Amino acid sequence: MLKATKFMVEEVSTHGGYVGFYFEDLSRRWGELEAFDTQIWVQEPGTVSMGNLFLDAYQITKDEYYYQAAERVAEALIWGQHPRGGWNYMIDFAGDRSLKEWYNTTGKNAWGFEEHNQYYGNATFDDVTTSKAAEFLLRIYLEKLDPRFKPALDKAIDFILEAQYPLGGWPQRYPLMHNHPHHGKEDYTSFYTYNDDVIWGNLEFLIDCYYTLGEQRLLDPIHRAMNFFILTQQGNPQGGWTEQYDMNLRPAHARSYEPAGLMPGATFRIAMRMLDFYKFTGDRRFLARIPDAIAWLEASRLPDHQTENGTRTHSTFVEVGTNRGLYAHRKGTGVADGVYWVDYDDKNLLAHYGGKANVNIQRLKDEYEKVNKLTPEEATANSPLKATRFERGETPQQFFLTKRIRELEADLSLTVADVMDKLDSRGRWLTKNEWISRPYAISADGKEVNTARLSDENGNSIRDNSDQQYISVREYIKNMNVLMKTVLEAQ
Repeated sequence: MLKATKFMVEEVSTHGGYVGFYFEDLSRRWGELEAFDTQIWVQEPGTVSMGNLFLDAYQITKDEYYYQAAERVAEALIWGQHPRGGWNYMIDFAGDRSLKEWYNTTGKNAWGFEEHNQYYGNATFDDVTTSKAAEFLLRIYLEKLDPRFKPALDKAIDFILEAQYPLGGWPQRYPLMHNHPHHGKEDYTSFYTYNDDVIWGNLEFLIDCYYTLGEQRLLDPIHRAMNFFILTQQGNPQGGWTEQYDMNLRPAHARSYEPAGLMPGATFRIAMRMLDFYKFTGDRRFLARIPDAIAWLEASRLPDHQTENGTRTHSTFVEVGTNRGLYAHRKGTGVADGVYWVDYDDKNLLAHYGGKANVNIQRLKDEYEKVNKLTPEEATANSPLKATRFERGETPQQFFLTKRIRELEADLSLTVADVMDKLDSRGRWLTKNEWISRPYAISADGKEVNTARLSDENGNSIRDNSDQQYISVREYIKNMNVLMKTVLEAQ
């Protein structure tokens, strides 16, 4: 474990931070897209993922080297924290000029990655980028109550509170920007956003902060956020949810392949959250309309001939008012000639997003029936918001810090011998056949290349089938989890 970690910390990291993948010789690197060698990726898997892994290893082994590696991650995140308190997808240690150059070259030409096509200069909640970075700062602060980390943590908390709309939801990015319309559609980054756990990620972080820091001021934002889930459920007979809402709480578009429709998958996930909110509060309003959501999920099922041999239950997007499936498609080779469109045809679907979903309605029914039988007192027995003495034999801070360790999961298909055998003499777990993006270039005829991940015209990702070897953050974390789980079980 220590040998592999020293290689990542001392030879791979950039000022304490990481991206997702590297060439074996570190000559190229990727997060979601190709990165400069001065950049690190905040978005998982990247810098935050590594920081949490280091703290996991420290808690299990008590070896200070892991804590020092986590400190370096924290310092990198603090260096790249937005002046208002959040984080962008990436941090560039060469500064704003370099970051703008990345957006003007790699980002601008990443077809299908519209969230990276322009420089905003603000922070993002997308993919829980800001909330997970903030959560890591909370975790490392609580580990030793080191006051060095408290100002950045406080700034992150204040940023999330400032960005919250009065009704309780959050935009995708903040401070608000409205100046990047796309293909004639208004900039969606100010819309209320559930997609990729924007709202839940912020809410979960505030609950963790209330639970561990005991700040009364967080209770109102927490309750407003939970109430927002009630506000955004649509009326019958389409009692579901979607992932973006405009300022009038109407289902709204996002990227070119995300039309303004209801979403069965999102409805399932949000309804399951509502069950949790009843356990947090004992308020039966969070249960009241789950039957309406179930009824709509039943009514919007795909006809048998569209279920892909029974593997899919719903279209990803459902048209408001008609319950007809909306399907995204694309053609072209890049930003210059690439086109996305949406229609009712369920053939040749967009591959990189998914045109159909598999929604486990029975699971939702079963969970609802179980939770609905609980009295408010029974439901809130373990609520993090409950005003009661903590009687677990440990402090809330200790409970929070050990939660990840208690829930540590490892790939059961791997043995300790497998993992140790794969570690080379330098401490590297090298991989092959990864998904990669294209470096920025201009062809002989003056055209800029598509810098998105290698894919076919429909968006199916194409792996590198050569013998090129990669250093992978995900591979390192996977193998470390196997070893840490073994050490943990032996204690």
